[in-house]
Amino acid sequence: MTVLGNIIKAALEITDKVMPDFSPVESQKDILHHLLEKGSSTEFGRHHRFDEILEYKNMAKAFSDQVPYHDYGGMHSRWWKKQMETGAADVSWPGRVSYYALSAGTTGKESKRIPVTEDMLEAIRKTSLYQILATSNFDFPAEFFQKEIMMLGSSTRLTRAGNHWEGEISGIAAGNIPSWFERFYRPGKQIASITDWDERVLAIAKEARKWDIGAMAGIPSWNELMLKRVIEYNKVSNIHEIWPNLRVFASGGVAFDPYRKSFEKLLGKPLTFLDTYLASEGFLAFQSRPNDNMAMTLSTNSGIYFEFVPFVEKNVDDKGRVVHGTPSLSLAEVENDQDYVLVISTVAGAWRYMIGDTIRFTDKDKAEIVITGRTKHFLNVVGSQLSVIQMNQAMKEMEKAFGLQIPEFTVAAVREGEDYIHHWYLGAEGTADEQELTKALDLSLKEMNKAYKMARSKALKGIRVTIKKPDTFYAWIEKHQSKGGQVKVPRVMREQEFSNWQQFADTHH
Repeated sequence: MTVLGNIIKAALEITDKVMPDFSPVESQKDILHHLLEKGSSTEFGRHHRFDEILEYKNMAKAFSDQVPYHDYGGMHSRWWKKQMETGAADVSWPGRVSYYALSAGTTGKESKRIPVTEDMLEAIRKTSLYQILATSNFDFPAEFFQKEIMMLGSSTRLTRAGNHWEGEISGIAAGNIPSWFERFYRPGKQIASITDWDERVLAIAKEARKWDIGAMAGIPSWNELMLKRVIEYNKVSNIHEIWPNLRVFASGGVAFDPYRKSFEKLLGKPLTFLDTYLASEGFLAFQSRPNDNMAMTLSTNSGIYFEFVPFVEKNVDDKGRVVHGTPSLSLAEVENDQDYVLVISTVAGAWRYMIGDTIRFTDKDKAEIVITGRTKHFLNVVGSQLSVIQMNQAMKEMEKAFGLQIPEFTVAAVREGEDYIHHWYLGAEGTADEQELTKALDLSLKEMNKAYKMARSKALKGIRVTIKKPDTFYAWIEKHQSKGGQVKVPRVMREQEFSNWQQFADTHH
């Protein structure tokens, strides 16, 4: 079988070499033209005069001038609701929409329904192929390329709702994988269709010894719980006793760093960790080469047009939405090391859509980014200006200083009398004195963020840390949504949501 591995690896390397070295900036121009051309025949395109925009020399500027920003509520109420409830064709994208991705994102919210068109499924497959081709940039042995891939997402058993099917994007995508990939795909369609997450993981644990897994992909927290179950069921000390050829974990959905320490405890050998950016709205980016910060390459030629709005206070309202009339930047205009609100237009009929994420370019020429947080998860109630990426860094420092593993956390600014404090809940394995950890966390945040240090001398009167087991976070998810899907506990909560969380967490054992 090593011969097959050599053939596959050689084919990947050759294909990678003969593929055109396309310019991300030029690709984006082509994508925008393609989107406008196809969208011009839709109700949305006619309403926003796409045919006129196509005549402009500077299509990007005309597009941003003529089409307003949209959040989910705006797209859904005016356009998507009609096509979803009636099965109408040619509303925001040509044809009828067969699938809608359920996207709660964080717990406690009613699920959004994001259209997934056949063109979007093809775009996801195309980006997935680019990701496979990019493995030739990593120094993997030939035999790696004949191993199986564990893709732990949501169930592929979708729900019929009127004229369409509904499910989470990972389940929709897995249910539409190309036939050639099925020989590599685990846990396979039968197990993947099991709707109950615990039953699905038990089925994986029972079959695990039959598989030769070389790579895993999915949300870190659920993959970690799956690995623990496989290890426990098969009575081994680490996952490499079951899957000795496991070499890669492709993380998606959240930043991987908070999970690294607890994840590595389940391994017998080092893994290569890669980042991916598969959202309900599309496959936006993937890590295409080795780098220290797990930066990902934007998928600039697979059905998505990107715009970027500088993430500064004047550009974003208190609900995390871009203020109407705020100028956007194209890929040609961005700068490294600046946080941007991400805005996308896609072959699924999302137009100038605020996905809710903030990103930072690490190499604009290669279109490489890292996700820095959510527009709604930017803790700035009293001018502290804490981003999720800074919170993740602080958690790494606390892990090192106190010998903890902190895969989960959430924080809120809560009022106590006339003042505010930041109340942190840490989902930690290990023991530490909460008061000592509070002092250390406060000092760490002051050292890395001048705005936070200033806030602590004024309106932000203190912080409080409560340590719980990570299981408390997973139980909260199960109570509000379901295990094993795209759902995460938000890193930053608003006061009312935090009050509900606090009541649950303080009574959960």
